[in-house]
Amino acid sequence: MRFPTLTFLLALCCGLANGCSEGVTRRTVPAVLSVKGDVVFGMVEQNKFQPVTRESRIQEGSIVRTSDGALLDLGLIAPALAQMSSNSEIKVEELRISKDGNQTRGGMRGRSARIQLSRGKITVLVSGRDQNRTQFAISTPAVRVTLDSDCLFRVQRDDRTTRVTCVRGKVYAAAAAQPPIAIGAGYFQRWPSTRPEPVAATEDAAAQIDITDSLGIENELLELDAGGRDRRPL
Repeated sequence: MRFPTLTFLLALCCGLANGCSEGVTRRTVPAVLSVKGDVVFGMVEQNKFQPVTRESRIQEGSIVRTSDGALLDLGLIAPALAQMSSNSEIKVEELRISKDGNQTRGGMRGRSARIQLSRGKITVLVSGRDQNRTQFAISTPAVRVTLDSDCLFRVQRDDRTTRVTCVRGKVYAAAAAQPPIAIGAGYFQRWPSTRPEPVAATEDAAAQIDITDSLGIENELLELDAGGRDRRPL
């Protein structure tokens, strides 16, 4: 009788160990921190859009649009905050978190966010980031922006160009099949461009405005985040 009992206990322990080691990945939604003006979201396939409110649950695959004069502040995934400027459109391609399977609190394994900017401007603040556990990317038809450190940056796209301006930290921008370039604080890059290296913002009036605006937005996002932290995704 002893051998079957030992076998059962060994199998049970192995099962529990595997359960502890397996991670659970689930989708999450951004927290709506503030809405100003006419902002809508929905699925293109359904051709049904509804106003964004503080209670809205913007799922993966959703298109978000701001009208003229409108602004939207979002808590994407901890620790990423963003403001969509007016006349902008994004697609929430992915917002996911991974946790230890047996953990109800803590046990965070990783977070990932992918946003597509179709037009307009989005300003992003990432602070207190765990570099090993958070993956973040913003893409446009021309360029894909990633990061490996805390930073403050802006991505802007119109019918002709894409511009990435880094205010704090460092971001990496990859266009087409070209290797990514590093854009440090106080620099920007525009696509298409005849200059392969990032340009100092002091050489461009629009980039200087980007930096000034982004610093003001940073303060707004931090205040909103502090006031609505219990509403933010993990």
